[in-house]
Amino acid sequence: MKNIRQKKLENQLYIVGICMPVVILAAVFVYKRFADFFAHFYIPCLFYNITGLYCPGCGGTRAVLSLVQGEILLSFFYHPLVLYTIIVYLWFMISHTIEKISRGRWLIGMQYRDGYLWIALLILIVNIAVKDIALTAFHTDILKLLDRWYFMV
Repeated sequence: MKNIRQKKLENQLYIVGICMPVVILAAVFVYKRFADFFAHFYIPCLFYNITGLYCPGCGGTRAVLSLVQGEILLSFFYHPLVLYTIIVYLWFMISHTIEKISRGRWLIGMQYRDGYLWIALLILIVNIAVKDIALTAFHTDILKLLDRWYFMV
């Protein structure tokens, strides 16, 4: 049985989860509508420009765009945290929606655990380590290889 604090947290996460697609769609609409305006504010990755190494977020935008285009495997290679986040989000939202629709008869709502965040952090660390080790030790830019491969296919 869930304690009251856990249930309250999961309800708050559920509400945020419902609002998230609306916020994302609004942001995409504004960006598309004012793309020329936003083009003036493009800022390259400062971490990459200063160090020559990838930052923990490098590849994230390309991963999201690949996922939207149905390229799930390519999205995973660009940045696996994006796919992990989508899977956890969908699992959480679907299970809690079923629980709410059934009015508690089916207690299948995914419980929040800090472990999900630790897994995300581990994915982030491994992702950046692989990209930066390939870049420094083997002089192989994985993101540029993926770009070339994807645009050639």
